[in-house]
Amino acid sequence: MSTIRKLKPNKLKFALRGLMVILGGFIAAYGLETVLIPNHVSDGGVTGLSIVGSQLFHVPLGILIALLNIPFIWLGYKQIGKSFAVLSIIGIISLATGTSLMHHTPAIIEGDTLLITVVGGIILGFGMGLALRNGGALDGIDMLAVLLSRKLPFGTSDLILFLNIFVFIFVTFVFGLQGAILSAIAYFIASKVIHIVEEGLSGSKTFQIITTQPAHMVETIRDRLGRSATYKEAYGGFSHEKFKEITCVINRLEETKLKEIINEIDPSAFVTVYDVAEVKGGNFKKKNVH
Repeated sequence: MSTIRKLKPNKLKFALRGLMVILGGFIAAYGLETVLIPNHVSDGGVTGLSIVGSQLFHVPLGILIALLNIPFIWLGYKQIGKSFAVLSIIGIISLATGTSLMHHTPAIIEGDTLLITVVGGIILGFGMGLALRNGGALDGIDMLAVLLSRKLPFGTSDLILFLNIFVFIFVTFVFGLQGAILSAIAYFIASKVIHIVEEGLSGSKTFQIITTQPAHMVETIRDRLGRSATYKEAYGGFSHEKFKEITCVINRLEETKLKEIINEIDPSAFVTVYDVAEVKGGNFKKKNVH
């Protein structure tokens, strides 16, 4: 009985994630069909190649998106897992279906190139980010970049940029140089929105603080932010002086407040700040610091 009870919530959670991936696919399709494509602006990745192919060979965009992503879905299954592959299939089918259903929808913006790239990039990025946040993907080029990064001495982000350069070269043949430049700008905006949606506005940061008043600094951080901090002993490479280095993990909304605390207590403190991909364990919860 206990096993059955555990399975039901897991299936419900997976179904809810699937619905969110579907929603993300339709949002991305809306951005493509009502903002970007009518104004001769493309996307990057497999979707960008599909748009180029659709314009050149007069094949429905949805069919090309589905077909060109098949090898990448298989790659995702092999490299990441079954659930990711299933959710990606759901997302790609949703994107393909959405572009077909919305193909004749009138453009919501025309003429203003700046507005087209910004609005189109935001809508597209929100849809793709929503899918990624819930465990799926709408484009396969990221999976290829992950695989290549394991074989080549380059990072994943470098390879994604490199692969998309070729995509935008192809876009030039269909939408011209201006269209390719606008497509690259829209893709850049979409990538930033994806990052925000995937991680949320409460993404975490690590502060490492070297100060002459470590005890007072930690006490103030605890009192004002409700955050704990850890000490570790360090030695100056030049002075050979022994001191305590403070490490504190906060969410993004607390960053300004923590900087104010540091400047108030020790304006000459040496501070390094790192983005944190994920935080688990402990009592790390978002607090209202305002």
